[in-house]
Amino acid sequence: MAEILTDFPSRFTGLQHAFLNDPGSIPREVKIERTWLHKGKVVLKFGGVDSIDDAEGLRGRYVLVREEEKVALPAHQYYWFDLKGCQVEILREGTRHRLGVVTDVEPTGGVDLLHISDGSEEILVPLAEDICKVIDPEARLIVIDPPEDLLDLNR
Repeated sequence: MAEILTDFPSRFTGLQHAFLNDPGSIPREVKIERTWLHKGKVVLKFGGVDSIDDAEGLRGRYVLVREEEKVALPAHQYYWFDLKGCQVEILREGTRHRLGVVTDVEPTGGVDLLHISDGSEEILVPLAEDICKVIDPEARLIVIDPPEDLLDLNR
C-alpha cells in the first residue's frame, strides 16, 4: 500500500508500468499487474513481487512515471519540479532584472512559496498570479512584479 502523492489518483487506473527510485542509482522500470485504491492509499501489484517480504524491500521508494506520461494541467497550474531551476526576473518600470533561480517550492496550505537563490541569499516569493506575471516552464523563466517591500521582508 502506498501514499498517494499525486493530485490525480485516477491516474493509477490502467497504469501498466512505472519506475521505482532506487537510492543511489537510476530508477528501474517495473511492470504493474494490478492497482486499486484502498482507504485513501493505492495498492500496486508489481510483476515479480509476490510476497509481503518482497514488497517490504520496496518501502520508502517513490513510484515514478515518464515525464511525457504526466497528467496535463489546466492553465495557471504547474508541477513543482517544472518550476525548480527556472530563472526568476523582477519586472520594474518595464525593465527586467535577474533575481535568482528557483531552488524549491514550499507548500503552505494556501499560496505556495518559491524559494529563490541568488547565490548568496534565499528569497521567498509567493507563487501568486498577482506577483508572478509570467511563468514559462519551457523557457525556464518566471517574471515577477512583487509589491514594493516584499523582497525586503527576506533581508
